[in-house]
Amino acid sequence: MTTEMHEVSVTEDKPLLTSQQDTAKEAEIAARILLDQGKEHEIETPHGLLHVTLHGTGITRRPAILTFHDVGTDSKSCFTTFFKFHEMEEIVKNFTVVHIDAPGQEEGAAPYPAGYQYASMDQLAEMIKSVVQYFNFRSVIGVGVGAGAYVMAKFTMDNPHTVEGLVLINIDPNARGWMEWAAQKISLLASCLAEQLICHLFSQKEITGNTDLVQSHRERISNAPNLVNMELFWKSFNSRRDLNIDRNNTLKCPVMLVVGDHAPYEEAVVECNCKLDPTSTSFLKMADAGGMPQLNQPSKLTEAFKYFIQGMGYNISHNLASSCMTRLSRSRTTSLSSSYSIDGSRSRSRTLSQGSQDNLPPSPSNTMEVSC
Repeated sequence: MTTEMHEVSVTEDKPLLTSQQDTAKEAEIAARILLDQGKEHEIETPHGLLHVTLHGTGITRRPAILTFHDVGTDSKSCFTTFFKFHEMEEIVKNFTVVHIDAPGQEEGAAPYPAGYQYASMDQLAEMIKSVVQYFNFRSVIGVGVGAGAYVMAKFTMDNPHTVEGLVLINIDPNARGWMEWAAQKISLLASCLAEQLICHLFSQKEITGNTDLVQSHRERISNAPNLVNMELFWKSFNSRRDLNIDRNNTLKCPVMLVVGDHAPYEEAVVECNCKLDPTSTSFLKMADAGGMPQLNQPSKLTEAFKYFIQGMGYNISHNLASSCMTRLSRSRTTSLSSSYSIDGSRSRSRTLSQGSQDNLPPSPSNTMEVSC
């Protein structure tokens, strides 16, 4: 009897409070789900529509982070693993993140009709300006992979005052030579589009080993309803012009170059590193990362991204910084020994162990060449 009265009194005492708490909790969960999924936009540009996904409010004094994926992928398959990595989420939670899909590459995109004139790589770079204007961003940090890295670099060269920093993974800033052109013609006769894209995305070691990642991407590409759109993007990338980067015509912002060991574009990234300003370029060569470091080694890439952002003057959670610093220190010995594996004579290179003394992040004004 006493127990029943007690239960009734609790139920009747604060029914409104319980309801308010439940409503607030449900609203918080709904907001978090919406934030995680992002808000999709279709943006009109001079060269057609762009599909983009916005994460965050868009209202921040910090630069927005703009990503552009590689050919053979879309924004989700290229970046979700990296940006959903728990420590990466902590880093970017105070930034607005916008994932750009190249025309017709987004999930569920309808195939283009026969004879469709796809945008050139230069035109894709011009389309980014429309995205920046649409959201009224004052400045951005660009993150590009493969073909997307080329597009981001081209956009930065044309709009140097808009871009505060660049993370370029697997970039090849050079136009295709005659040897590459001939090799692709032979490849077109000998293999299907899906296999050409797999060879573009992954190292030979990964392909030979037929890793789970290779299998999943091969299946995704082979069954894609917009495969014809991927082919158009692929042809556009292979028709790219030389960016003509050199010490006198270089990227004006801090740049972090990233490539996996034995990746298809390893030599191109090394060559690009030689052409950039050594006082504002970091070079990260990642062991066991293959052709897609952002998917194979999201933890190590998160650490490097953290240092890069800190070097630009943006604070990060102290607890996160400490945990990353601890883990990174464990790999400094191997980093030091392998940092000259590409070019041992490059005296301008420095390692994370040199830049992280006294728990200070390395400045972007020094080159960082590391194998993690």
